[in-house]
Amino acid sequence: MTKYILPFLIAVIISFITTPLVRRLAFKIGAIDIPKDSRRVHKEPMPLIGGLAIFFAVILVTLIFLPLTKEIISIIIGAIIIVVGGIIDDIKELRPKDKFVFQIIAGLVIIIGGVRIDFITNPFSKDIALLDLKWLSVPISLFWIVGITNTLNWIDGLDGLAAGVAMISSITLMVVAGKFGYTNIIILSAAIAGACLGFLPYNFNPAKIFMGDTGALFLGFMLSAITIEGVMKSVATIAIVAPILILSVPIFDTTFAIFRRLLNGQSIVAADRGHLHHRLLNRGFSQRQSVLILYGISAIFGLIAILVSQANSKQAVYLSVALLLATVLVAIKLGIFEKRN
Repeated sequence: MTKYILPFLIAVIISFITTPLVRRLAFKIGAIDIPKDSRRVHKEPMPLIGGLAIFFAVILVTLIFLPLTKEIISIIIGAIIIVVGGIIDDIKELRPKDKFVFQIIAGLVIIIGGVRIDFITNPFSKDIALLDLKWLSVPISLFWIVGITNTLNWIDGLDGLAAGVAMISSITLMVVAGKFGYTNIIILSAAIAGACLGFLPYNFNPAKIFMGDTGALFLGFMLSAITIEGVMKSVATIAIVAPILILSVPIFDTTFAIFRRLLNGQSIVAADRGHLHHRLLNRGFSQRQSVLILYGISAIFGLIAILVSQANSKQAVYLSVALLLATVLVAIKLGIFEKRN
């Protein structure tokens, strides 16, 4: 157990110590978020690139505790590409298609490095039946990587929200990966969880620094990679179900946002105030209350993912479908697909 606690604690310390240094750097290089529209909740200019502290913590812990396999090296290189793109975006505000270029390159790097979805399982087969994806492996893996990378970025709208959700997701991944004995993934998840915890004292409301795209894209990218490497490569049906449950809050929020914008004739990258955190604020909850509610929802889905990992294939699928339908019905009831400017 100590070999997992130590990486977590070291990541907490590195992130906590380096965040004030990154904050000073943000002011020097002009990585400042100035509130200029109604979507932004903060009222004062706020330093960005706080995600650099999380990045440093995760990468250092990775270099200290993990063997430099082809997969790990590719994840590190991909993460560097994502962070470079995030820093540029936090300073100059890149166009969406330019962000995608960085994400696609980073995704292809780890896919070439062996981090990809090679097969899917048939949960209704008496024996474990695997469907080899062959050439579809690359586009499906890339879709997952780029998609999850962006989901964390899209929910990063309140102080501490993205960091807290990423931390809860990482802790859940530690537990589920433990079921399959994936030591490297447990340590990597511990590093991410610890880095987020070390950053939260500066990022929780009232925040002193934002993680910016530097942090949100990095966390999304890392979570996409370790869900593939640590869960989706198993031969159990949980390989399909668990990642969706673990990352349910950002996945559902992003999915609802895409459908909402399409239904209202908007571009899917058009900004609005229809995200889950905006809805909670509109219902009278404070920033802290809204964030804690979403923490709670993320934790509940995480617990369900852990329970599903103990169930048989059919039970896992039936439970997940029921949960998905219930979530969509609740979303419709709350008017999540209605336009919000």
